[in-house]
Amino acid sequence: MVSEFEMAKAVAAPAQTVFAEVSDLGEISRWMSPSFRFRVEEPPAVTVVEPPEHRGEPALVRVAQDQMRVEWGTRETGDYAGWLQVAGTGEAPSEVTIHLSFFGEEPPRQQVEDALRHSLDRLGELVEQGAREA
Repeated sequence: MVSEFEMAKAVAAPAQTVFAEVSDLGEISRWMSPSFRFRVEEPPAVTVVEPPEHRGEPALVRVAQDQMRVEWGTRETGDYAGWLQVAGTGEAPSEVTIHLSFFGEEPPRQQVEDALRHSLDRLGELVEQGAREA
């Protein structure tokens, strides 16, 4: 069984600015919902902490600068994967899409959707504030 979740948001900041924020794995907790967390180790190794049990899963992350894309997935169990894509022409606005796949038991849909919405809203706030201050 595969559970797919995807959400997109327009952000009033240039795509390069948005991608600089999302690709800084050491600062990802600034915008990612507390329900989903990365614990950065020695890249490409990270630990994904996910709901509902908030257990840590060893994962790998790949940052593709040329595609403005970040991908991640669990290493040992293969039961979770995700990606985040930033799209835009270089000027504001840009669009951020985040996609999560759970292979196995479906997590609580509303909880995942709330976490995605929170993450995208917070990311938008951070980069829009930074774009206004620049």
